[in-house]
Amino acid sequence: MSRLVATLAISGAHKIVTRAGEMLESALEKHGPDTPVAFVDRDGAGTTYGLPVIYALTGKKISKLGDIPEILEAARGMLTPVPDGDSVQPDLGNALNAGVAAVFAEELIKGIEFVEGKQPEVRNGYKYNGPISDVQTRSWGVAMVGGSMSGFAVIVGAAKSNEVAVKIVRELQSRGQLVFLSSTSDGRSIVDQLLEEGIELGYNTYTVPLGSDTESAIYAAGYAARAAISFGNIPAGNTQDIIDFNKKHCMAYVLCLGPLDDVKVATGAGALNLGFPIICDTEVPDLEGVEDVIISMPFDDIPGEDDMERARKLVQRCIETRGIKLKITEMPIPVSFGPAFEGEIVRRADMQAEWGGKNAVSLEWLRMKGMDEIEDGKFTVVGPEVLDIEEGSANPIAVIVEVAGSKMEKDFEPVLERQIHNFVNCAEGVQHIGQRDSVWIRISKSAVSRGFQLKHLGDILHASLHNDFGAIVDKVQVTIYTDKAKVGEFTEQAREVYRERDERMAGITDEAVDTYYSCTLCQSFAPNHVCIIPPERTGLCGAYSWLDCRAAYEINPTGPNQPVIKGTIIDADKGEWEGVNQFVHERSNRIFDRFTFYSIMDAPMTTCGCCEAVTMLIPEANGVLVVSRDDPSITPAGMTFTTMMGTVGGGQQTPGMMGHSKRWLASPKYIPFEGGLKRVVWLSKNIKEEFADELKAACARLGEPDLLDKIADGDSATTIEELLPFLEEKGHPALTMAPII
Repeated sequence: MSRLVATLAISGAHKIVTRAGEMLESALEKHGPDTPVAFVDRDGAGTTYGLPVIYALTGKKISKLGDIPEILEAARGMLTPVPDGDSVQPDLGNALNAGVAAVFAEELIKGIEFVEGKQPEVRNGYKYNGPISDVQTRSWGVAMVGGSMSGFAVIVGAAKSNEVAVKIVRELQSRGQLVFLSSTSDGRSIVDQLLEEGIELGYNTYTVPLGSDTESAIYAAGYAARAAISFGNIPAGNTQDIIDFNKKHCMAYVLCLGPLDDVKVATGAGALNLGFPIICDTEVPDLEGVEDVIISMPFDDIPGEDDMERARKLVQRCIETRGIKLKITEMPIPVSFGPAFEGEIVRRADMQAEWGGKNAVSLEWLRMKGMDEIEDGKFTVVGPEVLDIEEGSANPIAVIVEVAGSKMEKDFEPVLERQIHNFVNCAEGVQHIGQRDSVWIRISKSAVSRGFQLKHLGDILHASLHNDFGAIVDKVQVTIYTDKAKVGEFTEQAREVYRERDERMAGITDEAVDTYYSCTLCQSFAPNHVCIIPPERTGLCGAYSWLDCRAAYEINPTGPNQPVIKGTIIDADKGEWEGVNQFVHERSNRIFDRFTFYSIMDAPMTTCGCCEAVTMLIPEANGVLVVSRDDPSITPAGMTFTTMMGTVGGGQQTPGMMGHSKRWLASPKYIPFEGGLKRVVWLSKNIKEEFADELKAACARLGEPDLLDKIADGDSATTIEELLPFLEEKGHPALTMAPII
């Protein structure tokens, strides 16, 4: 190993450890040994692991300043003297030990900075994220250990230019990489560069600014350490097992941009100890013996290539060095593609146009065809393309996806259809919400300026279905209709298919099975949301039934639809089971402890942005109202559907409110603990009309055959003052039922 590199590592570690000691001495004098030490991110969410790297590697949990001296002394004991001249020849072992000392001291420094109120850092008016919370660790850890997130990069320093910085991050995102940002080069941070170019940073884009100093890279190591404990089930203090887990599952590496200094080299030595290789865009001399884990790829030494191509090759070298197997194919589309963009929101001011939503008719329909009936890779747009329509307008759309395969089955249609939501959302600058005939798509001005059009949805769906479902799909053909008449024609056909799918569930009751199924497809938008689907309740989106989930589990046993064993019953009337509660607790990032199936008032299911309707308590009427996503009108609650989603959406559990499918209203298991349909005092007119037959049958089953006529809608009441007289005139049963609260 290079004498220079080893010397820098040892020298840098001495600096970091000395700084930690000076800070500790000052902090103890000012605050005392019993002062709590805790990590929290910019949103105030924290960790129960103390200082995570130290806890993982030593088993010692730092909770107060008085816990720090023992660890600091251990770090000092790992240091050898800084080589001076030729008297001491540093070896790899000394350098790596110095790296461990540096890592411990860096985490101690950050802990003390929290005590001093200096974390998360604010620089140039921008607040960095700081450490990663346990909740976010859980969310990303599932993706990383499960393989849907291919790895993570810790970027240290700044790129050659803003354009190169953007290119590097976009290349990493398109390869499914989580990106942590830290440190500076010549006073500039890659965070500065990205912010100057208008790049959105944060948890939802998988691009997280940790801090502007090199020491803040320790937050990324803390994320990896907790992943090993949480998902590897490795006890804290089992150092080698922690490192082995990170090598195999976290697939992390350090990308060092710009000139090296001794603190960066010491931090890099610590990363090597944790199993993470280092790739540098500068010349690093004499790497004999470590050339497999320290890669020198000088940015300006690639002849005949421009900066963008060099940036792409630098990222590719990172991927190859870490041995990462990419799951997502490179899409033939003009914008980046990857899971980093799943949570992206396209604001109205930034959109070129939208399709569907509450202002236009829309649908998605995936259907099975014979092998000789379709042409693989054929994509057609029938009607106006993006540039043919008015900017900012709402437009109709029908996305018809036809698939063929020797192992394809009819029961798999809704399973694959629901994946359209995930696939489309992976495109940069494209937002997709909803399913079936409640689709809402927005495309940003930025994406269109780079050449993105509706036809590229065909490229995305073709590649993604082949990539993820190649075992059952051999051909994919996509036709997108934006002609209003054609969309209307397909809407009626598709709705008939939706009805047939739903009717397959007839006769299967919640009580008849021991296993329900989960759906976590929407966690990209609502990280804490878990949909639990029993036979008598479709998913909130209306697209997934219990049978669909069972088929999805058969296709992909490690996917978002997992079996949920009901277990011991806790409350039969409210629909609460021990096994369901345990599952929800684990998959909601440990946010929610309970979930009841049959009550809206006691621990109802969480709500995501894809729900078809919302039920909300109306205490003045001793009942509830139900508003559809398709209904833009004001309700007697004084809110529209969109306004309600701001309260209940995003994965929240809100007693008195919950999202659900439209069809669930006709189920015997629609809030039966509170009285079911007899509690509904106001209902969106479009639901009344679309499900008239099913709702009338449900009313008759309750002994109230004329109940539907007693329920108000937007034509008869838009305020409480209008609603109550209507209910009294009609003799609505909710007025004489036991108090709902």
